Amino acid sequence: MSTFAKPENALKRAEELINVGQKQDALQALHDLITSKRYRAWQKTLEKIMFKYVELCVDMRRGRFAKDGLIQYRIVCQQVNVNSLEEVIKHFMHLSTEKAEQARSQAQALEEALDVDDLEADKRPEDLMLSYVTGEKGKDRSDRELVTPWFKFLWETYRTVLEILRNNSKLEALYAMTAHRAFQFCKQYKRTTEFRRLCEIIRNHLANLNKYRDQRDRPDLSAPESLQLYLDTRFEQLKVATELELWQEAFRSIEDIHGLMCMVKKTPKPSLMVVYYAKLTEIFWISSSHLYHAYAWFKLFTLQKSFNKNLSQKDLQLIASSVVLAALAVAPYDRAKGASHLELENEKERNLRMANLIGFNLDPKPESREVLSRSFLLSELVSKGVLSCVTQEVKDLYHLLEHEFLPLDLAAKVQPLLSKISKLGGKLASVSSLPEVQVSQYIPALEKLATLRLLQQVSQVYQMMKIESLSQMIPFFDFSVVEKISVDAVKHNFISMKVDHMKNVILFTNAGLESDGLRDHLAIFAESLNKARSMIYPPAEHSSKLGEILPGLAEIVDKEHKRLLARKSIIEKRKEEQERQLLEMEREEESRRLQLQKKREEAEQKRLAAEIEQRKNQRILQEIEQRELEEAQALLEDVDKRSKRKGGKKPILEGEKVTKLTIMERALNEQLRERHEMEKKLQKLAKTMDYLERAKREEAAPLIEAAFQRRLVEEKALHEREQQLETELSRQRHDGDLREKNRLSRMLDNKIIFQERVVSQRQTDFDRQRAEREERINQIILARKQEREAKRKKIFYVRSEEERLRKLHEEEEARKREEAERRRKEEAERKAKLDEIAEKQRQRERELEEKERLRREALLGRTADGPPRPSELSAGSRLEPGAAAPAAAAAPSPGKYVPRFRREGVDQAPDPDRWSGGSSRQAPSDPEQRSSGSTRQPPADVDRWGSGGTRQAPSDTDRWGSGSARQPAADSDRWGSGARPEDRNPPGDRWRSSRSSSRPFGR
Repeated sequence: MSTFAKPENALKRAEELINVGQKQDALQALHDLITSKRYRAWQKTLEKIMFKYVELCVDMRRGRFAKDGLIQYRIVCQQVNVNSLEEVIKHFMHLSTEKAEQARSQAQALEEALDVDDLEADKRPEDLMLSYVTGEKGKDRSDRELVTPWFKFLWETYRTVLEILRNNSKLEALYAMTAHRAFQFCKQYKRTTEFRRLCEIIRNHLANLNKYRDQRDRPDLSAPESLQLYLDTRFEQLKVATELELWQEAFRSIEDIHGLMCMVKKTPKPSLMVVYYAKLTEIFWISSSHLYHAYAWFKLFTLQKSFNKNLSQKDLQLIASSVVLAALAVAPYDRAKGASHLELENEKERNLRMANLIGFNLDPKPESREVLSRSFLLSELVSKGVLSCVTQEVKDLYHLLEHEFLPLDLAAKVQPLLSKISKLGGKLASVSSLPEVQVSQYIPALEKLATLRLLQQVSQVYQMMKIESLSQMIPFFDFSVVEKISVDAVKHNFISMKVDHMKNVILFTNAGLESDGLRDHLAIFAESLNKARSMIYPPAEHSSKLGEILPGLAEIVDKEHKRLLARKSIIEKRKEEQERQLLEMEREEESRRLQLQKKREEAEQKRLAAEIEQRKNQRILQEIEQRELEEAQALLEDVDKRSKRKGGKKPILEGEKVTKLTIMERALNEQLRERHEMEKKLQKLAKTMDYLERAKREEAAPLIEAAFQRRLVEEKALHEREQQLETELSRQRHDGDLREKNRLSRMLDNKIIFQERVVSQRQTDFDRQRAEREERINQIILARKQEREAKRKKIFYVRSEEERLRKLHEEEEARKREEAERRRKEEAERKAKLDEIAEKQRQRERELEEKERLRREALLGRTADGPPRPSELSAGSRLEPGAAAPAAAAAPSPGKYVPRFRREGVDQAPDPDRWSGGSSRQAPSDPEQRSSGSTRQPPADVDRWGSGGTRQAPSDTDRWGSGSARQPAADSDRWGSGARPEDRNPPGDRWRSSRSSSRPFGR
């Protein structure tokens, strides 16, 4: 390794070596300087050295040297002068491109020169063998050796530059420019393999950018400039992929663009989105995904109508027509019917993926799986007014195929419209980013749709039809194509039909009750009946609007209530989901932090292990270098012996490092020199042989011409003799044939008679055998018919018997259930009556016990206290006012002496019942009560005023004075001033009074 005090010295040394023809040594000297750790500070001289370094790398096609040097130079000027690195890289790419163009201009047949599948592949063994065996190389091989290496080097240059500039925020523009130039290289020379690798390289760079977020000088995709550069690169990749017809790579480019948009959560400019959807239409059409193709056209139409102010009416009409035709070209049946669960799940995931690419937000729930469908798309086109922008032919075609019912004339009316539509299309003047619109590509799909509609409508009208009639009704296809279309439709339950080629007819089988056709018939029948009813019984003209609204008002309120409840539940679910997501994010953040800490510890351990391994490798490398030096000395001696050098001294090279690789290179150079000398000798020998051959041919030319003339005269005479002989033989054969004909003509009549006899005999045998065959077939058919009839009768009898037994069993079960229900109800009623009677008995016993207790208390109180107090006399004031007056007059005042007979007169009551408690109440006026002798008050009054005595409450004594027998105001208001005693007693008390009077208690 050479060392220099200044970088300028290294540059001068390199120029001196170049002047003497030692470019390899000059490149090695500059490489040692650039990779040296002494010169890590940027200076202008280093930039000049790098210019010279990349020139040498390009001249010698040393891509690895160039990559190492550029990586070291990036480290030097990354933080100081990035523009210098940019200039060096631009110069490097310019030189590589210029060399490749020079090689291409020197080659006369570029197509043959670039007929290589992979630029990174080495030479094939057979090519190497052919190049060494043959002395003179062909033109194709010379062109290949001239052009292909430079294109390999140019491709390696692009890869090297992209690897150096990746994920660097200061070199984003240069990275994008390099990617664009690499795309143009692949496009210009049709390099499909290299284009796939280039796309994968750029995709990995973006993945690493997201993976290592803490990287230094990492580009910020949220910045508008960076995002625009990345999007431009992806859109250029998409355009080149479609031009090279690499549709799978184009779809992956679409996914890259969508992933980039989702990553930064920003929508690109409308002009870029137009390109996005235009390429999507091409990709989906090539992949036969007609539904997604139609959705992409719909989004393209929406973008153009919303953002393109220069859009002309003609261009808008053409785009709208393309949208409607693309929607109509979708198959009218669902291909997911009859699929397995796994296929349905895959289809659901595919729908979600495609909907995200197209720009439709789908809910991944089972009920929203059918959002991307043909019917939904057509309804969207109608609601968004797309049909109002299309041409009249497209509008008529839409109504014919989707709304009209013309089973016999459908194809005849559709065919002229398709012929007119096929002439539409062309370039759009006001939309530069859109390719040429080709409406004619939808014609085969529309013809297939018309065929399917005709078969569907015919199956609803006819049960049987001849194949010839159906072929005449469908002028688009032969019947074989129609049969294939119908097989696909029957497979997906769109129509139900069979083809009988023996009878040459088509059978339309009956549809089930759940089929779409029968449902449509019933709906149409119901609508017709409704119209007829409205015509026979027209509604009132002056009916109230409120009467029209009110019948459905309850249903509307119910629906609105259900909708609000559903909305509330959805909001609650979303809140729960949001809380769950927050918890998950916190857990993920914690786990991410732990993982990061673990990774750091692992990285530290790896670094220590790597240092140990590095020291070990350095020791091993030193041993290997020493061994290689010894092998190089031995190999150098062998080379000198083979080259027959004179002198027996050891070849020791002073002042330079001798390695095994250096010796091998020198030996290889010597072999190449000897081979070139041998090739020159062979070329000189070939030239000499060419001169000799030319001289021999010049001398032989007159002799060959004379021999040819002699041969020509001899062959002419021979030809004339053979022609005369052939004519004579033909005349003799003709005369013999005429004689044979005259001889055989006598047997012609006999031959005809024999032929007729044989034909008639064979016809008779044929008729007899055919009659026997038909008789056998009829007998077999009759036997099978009888067998089927017996089988049907047996099945009918078995089913009838099973149905009868089932009905008997159900009736028996119903009778048992009714009997059990009746018994349960009777038991419940009996139990309720018994409970009611028991409750009444208990109530009577409680009342009688209460009455006995009150009576005893009254007796005990009167015996202990002597004469009753005037307040007790007022207890009889619950009678009517007319009855209360005598009692009040008879009652003495509290301080006056009352004789015994007066006291007894007051205590005695006219009631004959002496157990009534001494009450001064009037006798009841009701005959029933009079007969029973009951003067009982309601239980509430007894509890309130005492045990039936004439004692008044203390509040009444204070209020009315002593000796008053007036009834309280509450009782007066309660029972009324003129009420009878029987009216004051409740109905229950009236019954209890009669019972108590009829059964007096004993002591």
